[in-house]
Amino acid sequence: MDFNVKKLASDAGVFFTRAVQFTEEKLGQAEKTELDPHLENLITRADSTKNWTEKILKQTEVLLQPNPSARIEEFIYDKLDKKLPSRTTNAELLGQYMLDAAIEFGSDTPYGKTLITVAEYQKRLGGAEREFLHTSAVTFLSPLRNFLEGDWRTISKERRLLENRRLDLDICKARLKKAKLAEAKAAATPDFQETRPRNYVLSASASALQSGWESWDVEPDPVVSEQRKLLSEEVDKAEHELRVAQTEFDRQAEVTRLLLEGISSTHLNHLRCLQDFAEAQATYYAQCHHYMQDLQRELNRCANAVSAPHSSASVCPNPVSPAFLSGPASSGAAVPAASSSSSQKPVTLAMEQSQLPVTGARKARVLYDYDAHDTSELSLLADELITVYTVPGMDPDWLIGERGNEKGKVPVTYLELLS
Repeated sequence: MDFNVKKLASDAGVFFTRAVQFTEEKLGQAEKTELDPHLENLITRADSTKNWTEKILKQTEVLLQPNPSARIEEFIYDKLDKKLPSRTTNAELLGQYMLDAAIEFGSDTPYGKTLITVAEYQKRLGGAEREFLHTSAVTFLSPLRNFLEGDWRTISKERRLLENRRLDLDICKARLKKAKLAEAKAAATPDFQETRPRNYVLSASASALQSGWESWDVEPDPVVSEQRKLLSEEVDKAEHELRVAQTEFDRQAEVTRLLLEGISSTHLNHLRCLQDFAEAQATYYAQCHHYMQDLQRELNRCANAVSAPHSSASVCPNPVSPAFLSGPASSGAAVPAASSSSSQKPVTLAMEQSQLPVTGARKARVLYDYDAHDTSELSLLADELITVYTVPGMDPDWLIGERGNEKGKVPVTYLELLS
C-alpha cells in the first residue's frame, strides 16, 4: 500500500512539473526543444492522413447508408461486436409491395403482369445493392476503420509519450542551467573567515610590516565549502539526469519516426482498397444498367402485345418464373402465362442472323457471369474468351457473341474488348 501511495505521489509530482514546463513554454518563459524537421513533416503528414481518412470514411458511410438511424444501429452492433441482422433494401421492399399489389389486382391482368415484371427487376436491383454494400464494407470501410481504431491509436500513444519525454528533457535542461548558475554564484563568494577581531591593530614594527598578510589568522569557511560541495553534487546529478532524459527522448523519437514512416504503407493499402471500391461500384452500376435495359425490353414487348389485340401475341408475355410469385393465388395465374410464352418461342438468333453481314469481329474477355434470359442471348462465364461482332441495325449496347457452335446476344457492359 505504501508503495502505491508513493508511486501515486511521484506520478502526481511528475505531472505537475510537466504542466508547469508546458505552461511556461506557452507563455514564452521557458525554452523548448524543437523536433527534427523530418519528424515534424512526418507528424504533419500523419495528422493530414488521419483527418482526411475520417472525412472519407464518414461520407462513404453516408453514401452507402443515407439513413442516420440505420447508421447508428450499425455503429452500436459494431461496438457490441455482434452481427448486424440482415436488412431489406428499399428496392427489394418496393418489389415486394408491387408483387403484393399484383396479387390483389389480379396477376392475369395487364397491369398485374407489369407489376410482377417490374417487381422482379426491383428485387434484382435490391440484390445487387446488397452485394455492393457488403463488398464496400469489407474492402473499403473496414480497412479505413481499422486504421483509425488500430494504427492511429498506437501512433497517438507514442506521440504523447514523445511529448512527455521532450518535457522531461527540457525540465532537466532548465534544472541543470539553474544548478550551474547557483554554482557559479557560490564560486564568487569568499570561502574564508577572519579569526581576529576587525579592530585588531597591527604593530608598527618593521617585522610586522614585513610579515603583512601572515599576521592575519584566516581559515576556510566550512559552511561555504559545504554549500559548494552540495552545489557541485547537484550539478553532477542534473547532468546525469539530462543524459538519461536525452537518451530516452532520442529512443522515443526513433520509435515514433518508424511508426510515422509507416503512413506510406497505409497510403498504399488505402489505394488498393479505393480501387476495389471503385471496381465494386462499376460492377454494381453495370448490373443495374443491364437490369434496367432488360426491364425496358420486357415492358416494350408487353406494350406491343397490348397494342396488337388481334395478333398471336395479344397476351402480354410474362418473363417471371412461377416460383417468383408467392402464395397460391399467384402461382396458378403465372403458370399459364409461362406456358403461353413458351409456346411462342421465337426463331433462334443463329437462324435470324445467318444472312446478316458481320462487321468488326474481335475477341473479348467476359468480366462477369451472365445468364441468358431467352434463346436469343448467350450465357457467359467470367474470364472466358469469346468472339464478338455487330450487325447493322443492332442495339449498340449489345453484340453478337460466339463460343464454339454457340451464338447469341451478349451485353457490352459485361465484356472487355481485346485488341
